Amino acid sequence: IRGENIVKIFDGRRVLDDVSVLFDAGKTNLIIGRSGSGKTVLLKSLVGLHEVDEGNIYFDDLCYTQLGFKERKAVRKDIGMIFQGGALLDSSTVEDNIRLPLDLFTEQSLEEKLERVNFCLKRVNLPNANKLYPAELSGGMIKRVAIARAIVLNPKYLFCDEPNSGLDPMTSIVIDNLIKEITEEYNITTIVNTHDMNSVMEIGEKIVFIHEGKKWWEGTKHDILHSDNRELNDFVFASAMAKRAKANM
Repeated sequence: IRGENIVKIFDGRRVLDDVSVLFDAGKTNLIIGRSGSGKTVLLKSLVGLHEVDEGNIYFDDLCYTQLGFKERKAVRKDIGMIFQGGALLDSSTVEDNIRLPLDLFTEQSLEEKLERVNFCLKRVNLPNANKLYPAELSGGMIKRVAIARAIVLNPKYLFCDEPNSGLDPMTSIVIDNLIKEITEEYNITTIVNTHDMNSVMEIGEKIVFIHEGKKWWEGTKHDILHSDNRELNDFVFASAMAKRAKANM
């Protein structure tokens, strides 16, 4: 997945300013940055939830930004998305939530759909949770159901918007490990938007740092430890202090 010279403007402000970036295939790629830096807008632009004002987005060699609605729908079948908070349908069961993409994009029989739903539930360690409703789930369970729904179509690309938001540290580690395992197991190109430095150091294979709407730095989790980029170092230090303060509360 790559973006070329991406510009996104909201209310006259360039939230993304000429961002060009290449995300590695089959890897866990992380977008990091302070709140308001533009990292969430970048993720949503890449997945097609925001239309860019300038530039192009490519999936492999296919220019996604130049496609019409029908052509984009074909690409979306290859995209899984984990939204911040899970974004499950409260009035639907776990089974129905996970089955939804299959209903929208396939002609499978109900039996085939349920077989796939059960496989995905087992993969995220939630067997037999089919008939539960979101209100009956913990925060970590909601995220695992969201992951199951995101992979039910066996996607080539997986986008995760703050997957650890609102979770305790131990549950966050479980979700991080699950995302990395699924990425490796199914050779998915995964892009995670996060401000959690623990996630960066545990699962980040390529990291892109967004600062004031620009791509300010990119590298590996090992490069971060030796970077002389002042803004990146300030972000890492602030994230570490915030994590320590939260742990002491």
